[in-house]
Amino acid sequence: KMEELGCDAVVVEGMEAGGHVGTSTTMALLPQVTSAVNIPVIAAGGIADGRGMAAAYCLGASGVQMGTVFLASEECPISTEYKNMILEAVDTSTTLTGEKFGAPVRGIKNELTKRYHELEEKSSTLMELEELTLGSLRRAVCDGDVENGSVMAGQIAGLVSELRSVKTIIEETVKEAREVLQRTEI
Repeated sequence: KMEELGCDAVVVEGMEAGGHVGTSTTMALLPQVTSAVNIPVIAAGGIADGRGMAAAYCLGASGVQMGTVFLASEECPISTEYKNMILEAVDTSTTLTGEKFGAPVRGIKNELTKRYHELEEKSSTLMELEELTLGSLRRAVCDGDVENGSVMAGQIAGLVSELRSVKTIIEETVKEAREVLQRTEI
């Protein structure tokens, strides 16, 4: 469909990503898409270092899109509290909300996600859940309220442990990817 529409490339994002996600993982989805299209495929979801970049290339990607690791960059204009939530995350720090109504969102567990899950268990309506989350991303990003705000981040947040510049993130990621691909023997 993307080729028919004249797209130059397509981003394939797995459910490991932060924010609004689907139901397939990057590792399962990426090779299926790269086999189905003739345009470049950009891999996203669960990539925060050169190992992830190398894996994406091995699965047929032409490039990668990284999000969570850049949220924890020196240049990112989000609140310090949001950045710290990412830097303090471990492999089990994220959760999905919104699955009940077919709009899953991945974020770091906090009071907001806890209340959201409680409301879902009580069979709350979509409107009640939307009232809870209205303005929640702004609360976390701008106001630094990371308990009542939506702290969207991917599962890879557990790998992000230091605040670095965008330049450093890119340089280290590319360097590591090259090293991984050079030593990979099949």
